[in-house]
Amino acid sequence: MKTRLTTLLGIEHPIVLPGMTYIAVPELVAAVSQAGGLGILASGALNPEACRQAIRTIRSLTDKPFGVGCSLMMPGASECAEVALQEQVPVINVSMGKGEWVVERARTYGGKVITTVSSEKHARSAIESGVDGLIVTGHEAAAHGGAVSSMVLIPAVRDMTDLPLIAAGGFADGRGLVAALALGADAVAMGTRFASSAESPVHPDTKQLILAKEAEETIYSPNFDTFPCRVMKTPGGQRYTARKLSPPVAITRSVKAARELNRPLSGLVRDTLSLGLVGAVKVAYFGAATLAMRKAIHEANHVDGVQLIGQSQGLVHDVASVAEIVDRVMAQARTVAANVSGL
Repeated sequence: MKTRLTTLLGIEHPIVLPGMTYIAVPELVAAVSQAGGLGILASGALNPEACRQAIRTIRSLTDKPFGVGCSLMMPGASECAEVALQEQVPVINVSMGKGEWVVERARTYGGKVITTVSSEKHARSAIESGVDGLIVTGHEAAAHGGAVSSMVLIPAVRDMTDLPLIAAGGFADGRGLVAALALGADAVAMGTRFASSAESPVHPDTKQLILAKEAEETIYSPNFDTFPCRVMKTPGGQRYTARKLSPPVAITRSVKAARELNRPLSGLVRDTLSLGLVGAVKVAYFGAATLAMRKAIHEANHVDGVQLIGQSQGLVHDVASVAEIVDRVMAQARTVAANVSGL
């Protein structure tokens, strides 16, 4: 199936693994790319040295195109983007910040830059920055989906540009892929579906919880990390979204997270203060959130932990290999497309 995105990136299938923190690890990224999609490495929990090693691990596992995701507002993200540029990664996915410098540097070696957006305003800004494509994140998505559903946001952004679009939020099978293409997208990102794959590092008990949950069993709240965020409805999810953390508690947890991630505190403080007071507080909340995420993902602790998840959890019914998931999605998409064409 050829689309603007598959042609741009030289991939076989219009299917993407988004850079989910603690989940989009080298093994899962390589599995998705090897299956013909595009895997995007999550760099948020990596220092520059670990990011470089992760990139090289992916290359040892596949010779197919892959990407690295960098949330530029976060401390250390620019350094990881620099590493990705030095390693000449085929695709760099930027979010939460201005990435013109990444675009300029990537083009020197033929790399592509894709920006994640969750609103029409963000999309306009990204288009003006000269990026090669957009991940358009609707309300249904895990983590930081926008206020507008994918059904409306995708065609609204398509009306703005001819750039390749990746639809994120609510997509987990071939029916969703065909629907996204009809809305004007060129591919789908399937975070929740791949998070529950056999190659995913998510704890087996958490994978089983994803299978058991219905689509409506999520919470969308700004209280987890200051941005509206979708998490699984669990005791931990309910507790963490019931009220905002106080800044002192957020800062304490953020420092603890930095230590666990082997991030030098001097650099963390310098980068955080450069963002100003508001930015510093947001970074502190993000840091506090990472501890809860780790407990849910790695330990299946859903009392003290929080699992970021999309509404498409209601469409996940088994734990299958990445290759099998991709084959199923493409087979179903062809069947659905043929049925629609027959109408």
